[in-house]
Amino acid sequence: MNILPLRVAVALSALLPLLGGAAIADMPERVVNIAMEDQFKNRHETLRYRGDVVVLVYAERKGAEAALELGRKLHVRFHPTASQASATEWSRQPVVGPAGWPASIAPPDVHVIPVACLPEVPKALEAVAKSRFRKDSPFVSVWLDFEDRMRQQFGIVPEEPNVVLLDTRGCPQGVVSGHLDEIRFGEVVTAIDQLRLRSLQDRTAAVPAGAAVVR
Repeated sequence: MNILPLRVAVALSALLPLLGGAAIADMPERVVNIAMEDQFKNRHETLRYRGDVVVLVYAERKGAEAALELGRKLHVRFHPTASQASATEWSRQPVVGPAGWPASIAPPDVHVIPVACLPEVPKALEAVAKSRFRKDSPFVSVWLDFEDRMRQQFGIVPEEPNVVLLDTRGCPQGVVSGHLDEIRFGEVVTAIDQLRLRSLQDRTAAVPAGAAVVR
């Protein structure tokens, strides 16, 4: 597995084992806003999910199948009733809170978003690509990265699934690339829950004064 250090985020202690111990605490914290359309021509942006954790699972064409499988597995881990839900209701299932989360407070959701990286598709054929994705995924939204944003902003390992974690403020906290065995999958789950637990302290706080939104 390849672990890519993320240069736009402050290292989070819960993520240090996941990131191979790479500490970048001297870097300013930055809020990012990743925006693109899905196959239904709906425009999305990650800042709409502020208050929740966002997990972007992305890949180039040859890694798409593995990325979709990983995305499904992560979604079901945090929304277990999805395993028994119909295709139309699969993405709408309630989230379960992390261990130790107060029962009186609604837990942050975990939005697992599949992103197809398609920089090789010519502008004239983008509509054809969207039509194909509507056929292959008629209910679950897939964000379509025609402009190579994910690679430029976070890096990408070809032919493998890539995962970027955004905390509840919209700040990137780590990038993981490659096959996730059960041990590494568990580490990613733990890291996501740590991001959710951390939000108990700052989920109602303002974005840090030094934080900049990157679009």
